[in-house]
Amino acid sequence: MKTKFRLSYNSPVILTYVAVCVVFLIINEITRGWFNGVFLICYGHPNWLDPLTYLRLVTHAFGHVDVSHLTGNMIMMLLVGPIVEEKYGSWNLVVMIAVTAFIGGLLNSLFFSTGVLGASGIVFMLIILSAFTNMKKGEIPLTLILVTLIYLGQEVYDGLFTNDNISHFGHIEGGVSGLGFGIWYHKKVFDMK
Repeated sequence: MKTKFRLSYNSPVILTYVAVCVVFLIINEITRGWFNGVFLICYGHPNWLDPLTYLRLVTHAFGHVDVSHLTGNMIMMLLVGPIVEEKYGSWNLVVMIAVTAFIGGLLNSLFFSTGVLGASGIVFMLIILSAFTNMKKGEIPLTLILVTLIYLGQEVYDGLFTNDNISHFGHIEGGVSGLGFGIWYHKKVFDMK
């Protein structure tokens, strides 16, 4: 008996997100950075009269500086994203990605003078949400506490003591968003039981 295997588009939101990021990087490379500069980088203290400012509040999460930046984020996203998408649902994940990107872009625009670009905040949201996936009523998974302390603690430390051109605030905001979404989702689910 012959077994046939076929490819499965098993995580449509995550796979589409990754594809869009790859396409945007290719366009940015072809345009020698123009695409990121005009459509994706969410600038600190932007011109609020420029309509593109509002687009960039979300689109910054799809842009990357180079292949190394892209692959670092996409590997983590492809590892934890499908688990999160299966647990919370595709539509909920789209909303969580959009809200996390928007909040990160808005806070960066209001409080920082640097631009922000990349999916790191979304990746941190997914990492924290993945720690919630096996949560049961009346229990707090130790893995959730450890993941939150390690990832967020490292970002706070790096943000305070390193000067590495990385938006540690964006990582922290993504992690806090993931924590908030996980608590909200599980409270809603447990209250319905």
